[in-house]
Amino acid sequence: MHSQQNETTDFTAAEAVLRIERTSLRVQQPATTAEMISLAVGEPDFATPPRIIQAAADALTQGLTHYSPQRGEKPLCEALAKRVSAQSGVDVSANEILVTHGGTGGLSAAILSIVNPGDRVVIPDPTYSLYADLVNMAGGICVPVPSRDDLHWDMAALAEAMQGARLFVFCNPSNPTGIVHSREEMQALGDIVKESNTLVIADEAYSDLVFTDKPFTSALEIPALRGRTLYCQTFSKSYAMTGWRIGYLAGPAKMIAAAARVHNSVNSSVNTAVQYAALTALEECESDVRAMHAVYAERRALMIAGLNDIPGLTLNEPEGAFYCFPSYRAQVSSVEMVGILRSFGIAVRPGSEFGAAGESHIRLSYAASKEVIAEGLVRLKQGLASLS
Repeated sequence: MHSQQNETTDFTAAEAVLRIERTSLRVQQPATTAEMISLAVGEPDFATPPRIIQAAADALTQGLTHYSPQRGEKPLCEALAKRVSAQSGVDVSANEILVTHGGTGGLSAAILSIVNPGDRVVIPDPTYSLYADLVNMAGGICVPVPSRDDLHWDMAALAEAMQGARLFVFCNPSNPTGIVHSREEMQALGDIVKESNTLVIADEAYSDLVFTDKPFTSALEIPALRGRTLYCQTFSKSYAMTGWRIGYLAGPAKMIAAAARVHNSVNSSVNTAVQYAALTALEECESDVRAMHAVYAERRALMIAGLNDIPGLTLNEPEGAFYCFPSYRAQVSSVEMVGILRSFGIAVRPGSEFGAAGESHIRLSYAASKEVIAEGLVRLKQGLASLS
């Protein structure tokens, strides 16, 4: 029987959707087959620590299966406020916290609650491509600022771009570059946005994955960023909880209230049992975070050594997250390079996905086993050799 449901009406998507389709750099790669080595995915390969899984099971058994408060379960909000207070050195209350559907839910709520049509939003180039999509959804104007050759910020260019800008969005440690911004850079950023009266979203999803000798400097620690910054965090990377979809925002009460209005309208409250699992992660799983960090450090060393051994690649040594972002000399686009490498059985991400300044780079993830990384490096070397 022919179904009228399947007949196409004269449908045009909303302008917000069309803006994203016109401008988005995000690419959907073909599904990875069993024969393919994938160093493309930004997801821990670790299982979620057992204590976290047990906490969710216990919560379900105890009947915590109903709607949660819109901004988050009180015990979790209080624990997050305590953590943010400790990081920032100032008292943070539970009404300055919003529990979100992962880091993505937090970023979406943050950007859509701040950006008006026509607002200029400064982003580093290269950077995580979701930021631009959300700005375009809101009708804002993205102003990408190319980073220096060493992939750190060009402070003079940032200061110029920030004049009259509504918002600056960045990640630290950086996806895709693995760069960790120093205390000096963060303080300079604070001075710039204070002078230009620009709001800030600081995405610190990878803050537990830092491999330098210097302590990580959070945006929460910079006095000049206070009162104008939404801090975006997730349980996905640190605790290997990508599929659990839980994160949070912290910031001034008015900014949190605005973000909550968007988040509540689009997502409503976060799964109750998952919030209690997150509370267990926060309070009991630092040893798991340290154990995963130690394994990432070994994988990082393996990938850096392997990439440095491949002719035609130049690597700025990554300091955090779990990515390497080498540039290559071959005269092909990064999208073409990804296709060539797939023919050699390795999946990576094209640098241009992260901005125009990412062209002639590829992003590789070392959130994979040593065996997968080693074989991937062999295939990468073969693929690049075929171009010389």
